[in-house]
Amino acid sequence: MKKLAMGCAVGALVVLSPRSEARPPAAATVLLAASLRPALQVGIASWYGPELEGSPTANGEPFDMNGLTAAHRELPIGARVRVTNLLNKRTITLRINDRGPCILGRVLDVSMAAASKLGFLRSGLAPVQIEVVGRPALKRQNVAVASRAAMPAAF
Repeated sequence: MKKLAMGCAVGALVVLSPRSEARPPAAATVLLAASLRPALQVGIASWYGPELEGSPTANGEPFDMNGLTAAHRELPIGARVRVTNLLNKRTITLRINDRGPCILGRVLDVSMAAASKLGFLRSGLAPVQIEVVGRPALKRQNVAVASRAAMPAAF
């Protein structure tokens, strides 16, 4: 009975005490910060074109060298990025639809059309800045279908 009374007293103190501002431990903050992708990334971009025309990309669509698309190792498929050529300041918005580049030291592969608009079609490489400007939209229809499929037949 003493334990019950003591438990109630502690509970009452907790409920009646003024709210404190809880902060996550420093380690949790560091882990959270480390898991977030930077808003800006700078590195070397290259381009790919005729040799892969029509080949399936990571999202399943055929590669179109005349489309405004790009390949990135980590950004979500469907993300939109603003790419700036740091040599001539030309900027274009691209959609991530593939994974790559496969060559170490490069951060982005762009389509031939994108390289042309960014002004590095002849040189093949350019220093670029990548800024995420849009995240891929969730397909609600697919989520709903998956939920229904997972339900037992009785529901």
